[in-house]
Amino acid sequence: MNKKLDSQLLIFAKSMRTNATDAENLIWQLLRAKRFMNLKFRRQHVISPYIVDFYCHEIGLVIELDGSQHGVDGPVEYDAERTKFLEALGLMVVRYWNHDVLSQTEMVLEHFWQICSELKSTSP
Repeated sequence: MNKKLDSQLLIFAKSMRTNATDAENLIWQLLRAKRFMNLKFRRQHVISPYIVDFYCHEIGLVIELDGSQHGVDGPVEYDAERTKFLEALGLMVVRYWNHDVLSQTEMVLEHFWQICSELKSTSP
């Protein structure tokens, strides 16, 4: 599966990396360079036609950080459709609110640790 990725999508993903939210920056500092459970994560990674916030190929995990705009009708439906698409590819999608990442970081990391541990134990 060596499809050429849409260059506009790649350009947009790169711009998203440089304009990250505070929550994305915090999580990236914890995940980057295999700092978390020795897993390699990518940020603003293209899984066409979408861009996911964080992705770990090794365990098939997508992490999405959502701001308050994701709590209204349009984005909720879009997020559900997107999650369904990614899960159909065999990926697990977990979502955290930006507010929780910033105010309850330890709780988010504990939950995240549990998910990664379970996925690591079942991945080939």
